[in-house]
Amino acid sequence: MTLSSKEQILIYTTPTCPDCQQLKDWLAKEQLSFEERDLTDPKIMAEAKARTGVRVAPIIIIGEHIFYGTFSSQKPNILAALKLPKENS
Repeated sequence: MTLSSKEQILIYTTPTCPDCQQLKDWLAKEQLSFEERDLTDPKIMAEAKARTGVRVAPIIIIGEHIFYGTFSSQKPNILAALKLPKENS
């Protein structure tokens, strides 16, 4: 499955976050390119907080859509934002 829209995917992650790793693994499996920014860098953390209002990981930005929380809870919203079909659980 490849990205059907021109939406850019930006993710804010930390190296030790299990949901961040799950998100990155899923994006790679789906062959979806993304830009990753490391929240352990204080400048990146400040950027993410200013942009999204939250200080959690992962944060996913797709166009005007901002998602955060566990990967499993955000996956349906990510699929919808990317205009990809829902997956069977």
